[in-house]
Amino acid sequence: MTAKVFIDGEAGTTGLQISQRLDARDDIALIRLDDSQRKDPDARKAALLAADIAILCLPDAASIEAYEMALGTSTRLLDASTAFRVNDDWVYGFAEMTEGQAAAIASAQFVSNPGCYPTGAIGLLRPLREAQMLPAATPLSINAVSGYTGGGKAMIADFESGASTGGFVYGTAQAHKHLPEMAKYAMLEGQPIFVPSVGNFAQGMVVQVPLHLGTIAGKPSLADLHQALANHYRGCDFVKVLPLDAEQGKIEAEAMNGTNQLELRVCGNADKGQAVLVAVLDNLGKGASGAAVQNLNLMMGVDQTTGL
Repeated sequence: MTAKVFIDGEAGTTGLQISQRLDARDDIALIRLDDSQRKDPDARKAALLAADIAILCLPDAASIEAYEMALGTSTRLLDASTAFRVNDDWVYGFAEMTEGQAAAIASAQFVSNPGCYPTGAIGLLRPLREAQMLPAATPLSINAVSGYTGGGKAMIADFESGASTGGFVYGTAQAHKHLPEMAKYAMLEGQPIFVPSVGNFAQGMVVQVPLHLGTIAGKPSLADLHQALANHYRGCDFVKVLPLDAEQGKIEAEAMNGTNQLELRVCGNADKGQAVLVAVLDNLGKGASGAAVQNLNLMMGVDQTTGL
């Protein structure tokens, strides 16, 4: 059976990446609008309601508008904005996050695609919370660097034109839009300190969570942390936990580019009781478009690896 799919916002960075992944598939019929129709509410609504599944690659306000158009209809939505990520009426689209999440995505009408930074942070922290190895009230800091494509068309233009020539840190006021998402799905009592940054490279991402193990109730070891991650993700197609003795030298932000893989490491110094949890992913892959295709596959009832 062929699924009718409409990408609302196909001309944007995420939308283009999704359409490239879907173009060659014979199990999907893409509904497309002319350039002149992409901001026409009537044309968008007609395409939305003609689709089995609509993928929203839009600013938050436009995603909310599309949701209101779809209410009371059979159209299923997969939203890539931040508008619904902590909304309990939507299923969070991180299939590997916890037992039963993939099945919940498969049966949902409304699915919110995760953010790129939260995918790395939640991917590292959720297994430790579920294993009761990390108390919910543990003070945490999360540091990350992303390629500039995560900043959208304006930032891409700045870097590719040479207007921006170096990386930068931002979001230091601790009001980043991803913080509520991280706290909710990592099952934290409070929001962590989050320090994101942008590097002078197009795509790729490293997320790091440092831990002083002696300050954590139960004083878990590096091996304990690693075992919890390995147990949680055993058998997953798109999440790989590297061996505990993996090389702790240079960790490349671009190592997972072009894939839908999330690569996790437990690094640190056992003698000093210090750990650094590290996630590497493509901010446009598992951090955006790749995850969207994986979620679309689950919603369609096909193998989640299809096209990935």
